[in-house]
Amino acid sequence: MIGIIVVMLFNSIHFLIFFPAVTLLYFCIPHRVRWLLLLIASCVFYMSFIPAYILILFFTIVIDYYAGIYIERSSGAIRKRLLVLSITSTCLVLFVFKYFGFFNYNLEALARIIGWNYPIKTLSIILPIGLSFHTFQSLSYVIEVYRSHQKAERHFGIYSLYVMFYPQLVAGPIERPQNLLHQFHEEKHFDYTNMTEGLKLMAWGLFKKVVIADRLAIYVNAVYNEPTQFSGPVLVLATIAFAYQIYCDFSGYSDIAIGAARVMGFTLMKNFNAPYFSQSIAEFWKRWHISLSTWFRDYLYVPLGGNRVSRWKFYRNILITFAVSGLWHGANWTYIVWGGLNGVYLIVGHLSVGWRVRLRELIGLSRDGILLEGFRVVTTFTLVCVAWVFFRSNSLSDAWYIVTHLASGWSGDWQSVQTFSDFDVALAIGGIAVLESVQWLQETANRGRRAMLLPVYFRWPVYYCLLASILVFGVFDSTQFIYFQF
Repeated sequence: MIGIIVVMLFNSIHFLIFFPAVTLLYFCIPHRVRWLLLLIASCVFYMSFIPAYILILFFTIVIDYYAGIYIERSSGAIRKRLLVLSITSTCLVLFVFKYFGFFNYNLEALARIIGWNYPIKTLSIILPIGLSFHTFQSLSYVIEVYRSHQKAERHFGIYSLYVMFYPQLVAGPIERPQNLLHQFHEEKHFDYTNMTEGLKLMAWGLFKKVVIADRLAIYVNAVYNEPTQFSGPVLVLATIAFAYQIYCDFSGYSDIAIGAARVMGFTLMKNFNAPYFSQSIAEFWKRWHISLSTWFRDYLYVPLGGNRVSRWKFYRNILITFAVSGLWHGANWTYIVWGGLNGVYLIVGHLSVGWRVRLRELIGLSRDGILLEGFRVVTTFTLVCVAWVFFRSNSLSDAWYIVTHLASGWSGDWQSVQTFSDFDVALAIGGIAVLESVQWLQETANRGRRAMLLPVYFRWPVYYCLLASILVFGVFDSTQFIYFQF
C-alpha cells in the first residue's frame, strides 16, 4: 500500500478524491470516533510524501505530549527544565534535517580558509514536508502550557491531531492550542453555510495557485535561474511577478486549508490580509503570514524585551527576530539576508519618521490623502520586492547581480523570455487584476457585505466563471506549493 501512495498536493486529482471522501465519512460516523478518522486521514496525507518520516513526527509528538503534562504538574526550576528539554528536543529534529547541512557547509568553508582539516561530512537527507510549521505548532503548545495559558491535553490522539491536522499540516496556518485543541473535542454538525463558504474559499485559493502563481512561475523561473542573461526591464518584471507568485501560492494554500477545515466546522486563523495594500513595512508584516509573524512576536520578540527596552536594544530585538525569521524560511544565506533586510527597513522607518513627515509637508503631499496613500503603497511594495530578490535568488551572487542591474537596459531594446507568450502575459495580468479587485472589495467591509448581498442570479455566474477559469486556464502539472520546502 505504501509503495503506491503519491504526494497528495491540494492541486492534485488525489486530493480531489481524498477531501470529499474524508469529509463525507466524517459526518457519517459518531462524534466519539471522528478524531480517529481525522488522525488516520492526516497520517495518510503526510505519508504520501515519504512514509518513514511519520516516525519523526511521532517522535516530536510523544516528547511534547508528555512534556506538557509534566510541565503542568511541576513547579519552580523543574518546570523550566522540562520546557527547555522539550524545546531542545523538538528543535534538534529541525536542526538535523533542515540546518545541519547549512552549518556544516559553512564550517567546512571556514576550515578551508584557516587550513584546518574538517572531518565531518554533510548528510544527504530530504527535508520532511512542513517540518518548520508543525515544529512551531508543537512549540507553541508547550510554551502556552508553561505560561499556564493552556491546560495540558490528556488525550494523546487529540494532541496528535492538533499537530497533524491535515489541512494545515504542511504549510500552516501555524495554530495556537487555545484556538484549535478545544475544537477537536466539540461535536461538529453539518452546516450548509460552513460548506458553501468553505468551498468558495477553497476555489478562490485554487484559482490563486493554478491560474496566477503557477503561470507566473514559468516566467520567474526562466529569469531567476539565469539572471545574468537579462537586463533591467526583464529583471524588474520577473521580481514583480515573483511577488505575486509567492503571495498567490502561499495565500492560495492557506485559503484551501482554511476552507477545507471550515467545511468540517473547524475555524483556522486568517493568515493573509491583502498585504500589498500595506502603507508601511510594519503594516506589511501585520498582513503577511500572520500566524508566523505573531508567533515570532509572542515567542521571540516580546521575550527579548520587545519595545519596552532602550532604543538600541529595541533595534537589536528587531534584527534578531527578522534574522531568525529568515533562517526559519530556509537554510541559506539568501533567506537570512532577506530577513535582516526587512529588519533594517523597520529600523530605518522608525528612525526617519520625523524627516519623512517634514518632507511630505514641504512638497504638499500630506494635503492629498489619496495621493499620499498611493505613494505609501507603491513605496512599500517596491521595498518588499527588493527584499524578495534575495528570497527568490539561488545565491547571494545572483541576488546582487539582479539588485545592481534593475536600473540597466531601459533605453535599449527590451528582451523577451521565450517561454512566456503574449497569451501568458495577458492571462497573468488578468488574473492579478481579478485578485486585486476582489481584495479591494474585501478591504472595505461595506463593499464586501454589499457584494455578498447581491442576488443569486448575479453571484452564481461569478462562481461558475471562477470554476471555469480554473479548469480552462489553470496550470495542472501538480506544481508543489513553494512553502512545502520550508
